[in-house]
Amino acid sequence: MANQNVPNTIIQKIATYKPSVETLAIVRSTTILLLVGPSGAGKDSLKQRLLQGGRYHHIVSHTTRAPRMNKGVLEENGREYHFITMQEAERMIDEHAFVEAKMYSGNIYGTSVAEILLAHYDNKVAVTDIEVQGVAEYKEIDPNVKAIFVLPPNFEVWQQRLVNRYQGNIDEADYAQRMATARIELRRALTSNYFFYLINDDLEEAARATDGLVILNEIDPDAQAKARKVAEDLLARLEGKKQ
Repeated sequence: MANQNVPNTIIQKIATYKPSVETLAIVRSTTILLLVGPSGAGKDSLKQRLLQGGRYHHIVSHTTRAPRMNKGVLEENGREYHFITMQEAERMIDEHAFVEAKMYSGNIYGTSVAEILLAHYDNKVAVTDIEVQGVAEYKEIDPNVKAIFVLPPNFEVWQQRLVNRYQGNIDEADYAQRMATARIELRRALTSNYFFYLINDDLEEAARATDGLVILNEIDPDAQAKARKVAEDLLARLEGKKQ
């Protein structure tokens, strides 16, 4: 399903894609949580913990890339992603079936209107982890969308989490790409005014703090300041600056 040779017509359609008026109304009447953060911050673990509580609905995105092995298990259609062909993606674009759609590494990724509707009708918070650039698209549609930037407690713990992912056999090229992406994500978050910050040190505490931010609208200024400082420290370490 992956296709690195995307037709120019589809690329142009994505570049100019706008959700329909009906889609805008659906998004604006649904509580949406976007989890963002560098690889190794624990976004997926936090998302899975939130889903266990029954108040959240996982937005399963669509993609034209092929399923991959994830922790030794092949990704399943409808679980990690809805895996579709390039032709199906173009049809969905033409029918305005996406809330947002973008190109990434030669493939199309998008959030369907149908997924948001599932959360809307069940009166649940629609949640997904997303690339940092995708948050701006949601914010243009609805400024009330909640975006939480998930962080490890410090640089050393973060690096150890990443090393553990490689199971002792670090892929240097992959690691370098993750660090380059993390720099972009941290810079974007620290120069944007719409992110909440969350340190994911203890998963249960992180889940409770997320519930507070999203469901109860409780904002702890001290916790936000502490987490933002962690983000600044991570970026400084990545850029080789003195702490």
